[in-house]
Amino acid sequence: MSSVTLEEKQMSDVVPVASTQYQGVWCYAEQRRGQIVPTIYELLQAGRKLSSDLKEELVAVLVGYKVKAAAQDLIEHGADKVYVYDNPLFENFLDESYAKALQELVTQGKPNKLLIPASTHGRSLAARLAVTLGTGAVAEVTEIALDAKTKGIRATRSSYGGNVVSTLGCKDQRPELVTVRPMAFPKAEKVPGRQGKVVPLSVEPALMKSRVKFIQFVPEENGVQDIGTAEKIVSGGRGLGTPQGFDLIREFAKALGAAVGASRATVDAGWIPYRHQVGLTGRTVRPKLYVACGISGQIQHLAGMSSSEVIVAINTDPEAPLMKLATFSVQGDLYQVIPAIIAEIKKQRG
Repeated sequence: MSSVTLEEKQMSDVVPVASTQYQGVWCYAEQRRGQIVPTIYELLQAGRKLSSDLKEELVAVLVGYKVKAAAQDLIEHGADKVYVYDNPLFENFLDESYAKALQELVTQGKPNKLLIPASTHGRSLAARLAVTLGTGAVAEVTEIALDAKTKGIRATRSSYGGNVVSTLGCKDQRPELVTVRPMAFPKAEKVPGRQGKVVPLSVEPALMKSRVKFIQFVPEENGVQDIGTAEKIVSGGRGLGTPQGFDLIREFAKALGAAVGASRATVDAGWIPYRHQVGLTGRTVRPKLYVACGISGQIQHLAGMSSSEVIVAINTDPEAPLMKLATFSVQGDLYQVIPAIIAEIKKQRG
């Protein structure tokens, strides 16, 4: 694919386009060290629904180094075609160079819809692309549908701490760009052996220069489960009273084989790192079991975990929102309740 001249567009220069010039539903397939990020399978599920309704193909765009093998995985999860930038220039994520590569491809390929995960990487890419492509973007969406008349996207998202739910779209500009919150959609099922087209792409190094220099990759500490993929989560809130309360939460989580989560209040207080935060401003989770300890359940927290299969709340306040939402509620002092549960777990295991 030949290169194009890249230039930023001012929003005042944007003019309406004929949507018929734009075809296909594209998904940015984020990867880490050559492995597809699990939320991309949710993105493909959302994209498949749109592409089927529009009768257009579903395309995944994969950028990285030594990622060619991951293309077949994307096809087996629903992509009809996969564009692949596989180049040492993309070994480490730099939003400036990644965005330039995507801008070049989107400018030439003219997709109708462009879905990007609402991850740290995805948010940065979406903002850059919205400006350089001169299109609109709807961020952090939890539902996507098509307008029956215009076939434009109608994307639902929460704002103001979950107190307002809005339905938004891009009236005139294409592609319609949305970032999708993790856990908002079920994962696409894998169909082993499914056939599709893989299109390798070349890139001109001069165009991919970045003003940012990559220094070092520091992996997360060993033994810490990712709450975004965990089947069981034990979360702590301000009801713990002190930062040391998380020692009990970690012990409880270890006994259950669960990941450790946290409320925004405890993260803001510096009791636990941000990567553990559950809620609208943290991670959206959908585990099989969610245990909330000392969390009252503000709406922004509920929005991030209310889709859990089974919810257990431990709190002294029977009127706390989470106590009413929970599948099982335990009214009591968590410093008495949790040790008793841990002891029972150990007893049952012998």
